[in-house]
Amino acid sequence: MDKEVLEPMFENLFRTKPFTPNGNGNGEHHLHACLNALELTLLGMGAIIGAGIFVLTGVAAATKAGPGIMISYVMSGLAALFAALSYAELSASIGGCGSAYNYSYTGFGEIIAWIIGWDLILEYMIGISAVAIGWSGYVSDALRSSNITIPASILKSPYEGGIMNLIAAAIILFIAFVLSIGVKHSSRFNAVIVLIKLSVICAFIFIAAHHVQPHHWHPFLPFGWNGVMQGAALVFFAYIGFDSVSTAAEEAKNPQRDLPIGILASLAICTTLYLVVSALLVGIVSYKSLNVSSPVANALLQIGEPLAAGFIAVGAIAGLTSVMLVMYYGLSRVFLAISRDGLLPAFFARLHPRTKTPVSIIFLCGIVMALIAGFVPIKEAAELVNIGTLAAFALVCGGVIIIRFKHPDLHRPFKLPFFPLVPALGVFFCVYLMLQLPLHTWLRFGIWMAVGFVIYFMYGKRNSVLENKSD
Repeated sequence: MDKEVLEPMFENLFRTKPFTPNGNGNGEHHLHACLNALELTLLGMGAIIGAGIFVLTGVAAATKAGPGIMISYVMSGLAALFAALSYAELSASIGGCGSAYNYSYTGFGEIIAWIIGWDLILEYMIGISAVAIGWSGYVSDALRSSNITIPASILKSPYEGGIMNLIAAAIILFIAFVLSIGVKHSSRFNAVIVLIKLSVICAFIFIAAHHVQPHHWHPFLPFGWNGVMQGAALVFFAYIGFDSVSTAAEEAKNPQRDLPIGILASLAICTTLYLVVSALLVGIVSYKSLNVSSPVANALLQIGEPLAAGFIAVGAIAGLTSVMLVMYYGLSRVFLAISRDGLLPAFFARLHPRTKTPVSIIFLCGIVMALIAGFVPIKEAAELVNIGTLAAFALVCGGVIIIRFKHPDLHRPFKLPFFPLVPALGVFFCVYLMLQLPLHTWLRFGIWMAVGFVIYFMYGKRNSVLENKSD
């Protein structure tokens, strides 16, 4: 194939979308702007406070970092901070409901945007399904404490000796219904759950502070520095929620001001809570005893606080519920943005005339995720959530640098400080944490990307809105 044919083809792969600060929906395809800064902050906290603080803290401490889990949270928190500053600048200046997908389309071009968008869809779907399975386990444990037993046949997948994890599937479909009735109702539901989670965490901090035994912090780095960084790669899952805030750009009342507030405030509050909880958790019991599915509640049982342990279990159920809600919200908005651009069928871009929500996307994804959660054991696949998120974050940080140079006159209501050091550090930290993940995770990630390329070249490239404009 000669150069005259190859060059236009190559250029089309990296064609960029024009800036649309208020999103690219209009008329019947435009989402309803109704969220303020507080609601956006609570949205971020709803996604961030969940499996990370209630599950992964103990697992990472027991198997990776020991008491050094505190440093693990600092390191992953730094990566999240650099990414959050980049998200804040791009969400305020570019906006749109597609988050990293939309920013990549503007900064890098169509093929990179598609791969990131495809990755985000699968990442959210796998993450939500995995959290739903954990949620069903917590509900089962809570009911068992009240002498109510759920049959194992509807709590486990066929591969685990059951028929279907009906409880996990049911919670996904319930959340689909909550999201379908409108984002305002969903944000109120999320706010109630966040308040429950915060009260539970504060109760743990108050109780645990009276049971700290400093000798549990020694040795501080039993697995060495390498263990600390592997722990950071694992607990990074705890920080993925703030990017869901940026998917709400089109539904924010004042996105240029409120989105940076929501992103940075939710990250700052949750990072502080993570550091305090992780320090107390490894201070009240030996880190070796924390490799369990409910480490916070288990630690309270070890120190003779059964009532508090039961209260923590309720908070964990609430926490996992809001994580699923906000991740599901982010999934539907990324899917919507891709469909608007023609890379997926336009059918998915239709909004319900009354609720202004993408009902077809919500229920289609809900059915798929309910089947995944009900029939497939996906514990190992959950690591794909981390590698996909880190890849997206690295591209967002790189996008800030590229867009600053390509469009220096773009109005930026929020500008991240110390440019280009901050976004460059964001790229470095995200890639470094990706390298700490196991080889099989990279192989599965490669398969996901290969499937994405096939779909893009078979459908997306030919049906792209930009392709049709250039004809």
